[in-house]
Amino acid sequence: MHLASGPVTRRLALVLALGLAAPITAMPAARAAESLKVGANIGNVPWEFQDAKGETVGFEVDLMKEVAKRLGDDVTFVNIPFTGLFAAVQSGQIDAAVSSITITGKRLASVAFAQPYYDSDQSLTVLAKSGITDLKGMSGKVVGVDTGSTGDIYATAHQADDKFTEIRRYEGLAPAMLDLAAGRIDGYVSDIPALQYYVRDKPAYKVVQRIPTGEQYSVMMAKGSPLVAKVDAVLTTLKGEGYLAKLHQQWFGAPAEATTSTVKKAEIPVVSQFEIVTRSARLAFGRADPISLNISLTNR
Repeated sequence: MHLASGPVTRRLALVLALGLAAPITAMPAARAAESLKVGANIGNVPWEFQDAKGETVGFEVDLMKEVAKRLGDDVTFVNIPFTGLFAAVQSGQIDAAVSSITITGKRLASVAFAQPYYDSDQSLTVLAKSGITDLKGMSGKVVGVDTGSTGDIYATAHQADDKFTEIRRYEGLAPAMLDLAAGRIDGYVSDIPALQYYVRDKPAYKVVQRIPTGEQYSVMMAKGSPLVAKVDAVLTTLKGEGYLAKLHQQWFGAPAEATTSTVKKAEIPVVSQFEIVTRSARLAFGRADPISLNISLTNR
């Protein structure tokens, strides 16, 4: 467009020139949420699995969604076989891993964990109508266990003390619970999370006693990762707010005990806390002491 000459036109040209010469200052952009990449062995009920709609759900799924939210991040879950989770965090393929992963001294030599959020002890489950309220009530009775499990180790070591007349061994929870219902065994000793989840909608059964083992679950990350301290701080907050206790009630149908790591704040675990022992030494643990377990990288 042609502009006529004159004072007004010259002033307009000067304003335009000054405007073009001025620096352009952009508005500050909001922080884009990063995606926290979390590896998990999907199919690990009730920790992470697919529901009837095909959606990934579970205790640890809800937990990590909340952790990411508190960190200002999105979260993406990557399905990885359990044994592959360790290499995946070490290589940076994922930022963190969950899959009911037990903290051990052996694992701490190569990876890092935030504070524990779940105590995976053993437990005694009985028929609700049996009147048995603890291990003392199992005197003169038959106990069931999973072959070669921590429950098997416990029952074998304490058969004389607890006066079990017989130990019957099973290949998994389902056949043991069928025999418990039929009265062929009087109690079943196995992992507390599996049993609490199983009986949550089955009033005929009751988990009556926790048997401490010292096994605890947490979020696994790469050694030296700055994410460890951040995730740990969020876990402290979630415990203080009662979020983890509510999650426990939701997924296990039972309140979280005040003495467990689901409720109590804990320190970030270090190698010196753990003692690696042989299988033969495990058989000699005392009633008052938790079971020390030598769990390899390939077992939960």
